[in-house]
Parts: sequence; C-alpha cells; structure tokens
Amino acid sequence: MTHTARPGLQSAWTMTPAPYDDPVVQELLLGLHDEQRSMYGFADDPADTPVSQFVPPRGSFLLVQDEEGNALGCGGWWFLDAQTAEIKRMYVRPEARAQSLGREILLHLEADAKLRGATSTQLETGVANTAALALYRAQGYMPITSYRPDRNPDVNRALRKDL
Repeated sequence: MTHTARPGLQSAWTMTPAPYDDPVVQELLLGLHDEQRSMYGFADDPADTPVSQFVPPRGSFLLVQDEEGNALGCGGWWFLDAQTAEIKRMYVRPEARAQSLGREILLHLEADAKLRGATSTQLETGVANTAALALYRAQGYMPITSYRPDRNPDVNRALRKDL
C-alpha cells in the first residue's frame, strides 16, 4: 500500500507488511527500546517477542518508509484471544513525528485486525508517553485495568477500543 503526500504529511511514504525480524524493523525497535529506557529507566526487550506472534492471520507487522526507503515507523498487532487484538511496538522516529504517521499506523493496524475477526483492540503505553496517550484517546481508546499481571500501575496504562 502506497500513500502520497496529503495535508499534514510532509512527504510521500509507503506502509507495507514486514516480518518482525526484518533488520530494518529491528533497527526501529531498538530506537523504541532506547526511548523507553530513557523515559522509564527500563523497557521490554523487543527481542523477547517471538517473531511468530506477528504472522498472519493471527497478527501482522507494518513498516513505514519514505520515498528513499528510509524507515520512518512501525507497529504490529496480534490476537490476545479470539476477538481481541493487541496493538504492539508502535513507533515513529522522532524526526518523522507530527505528520500523523502514528495515527495512520494505528488506523491500518485496527482495520487489519478487524478484517481478521477482531471486535476490539487493547494496548499498553507508559504514563510518561503523553503523545501516545493523546493519540490513543483521540482515536477512541478508553482506560482499562491492566491485562498484564506484571505491570506497574504507576508506570503503565492499558487502553481498549471497540472496533
């Protein structure tokens, strides 16, 4: 799927499915990991996530690149249960932010999960990630009790949206 420049977006970009273990995806995920560690002092290691979690039809991972092939962002989803998809590893490089790419990634992940049978999506983000929290709330996500027992409620925020 190719997208061209629109109001709010500074350049053309492409969003395509990509394997979670693709080297370009892994480079983006290292950026996400570093950013989370600098915000909180710790972060989940993306390498601990099995590649199989993002394999269709039970999941998917997307890569966003500019016209020159430079990686701009990524994100994925997988099924938590028969009807609930979890949005994971959404990230946009700092220099590509404020162009609605995060919103575009989220909308595509939701649409893909819905197409594959999901009736709701859930996700987690950290309390210090105010831009992510604002994005998710603007897209209709509502706070829920954490669905992961090992999460710190002072740091993590769980959100849900009916599709």
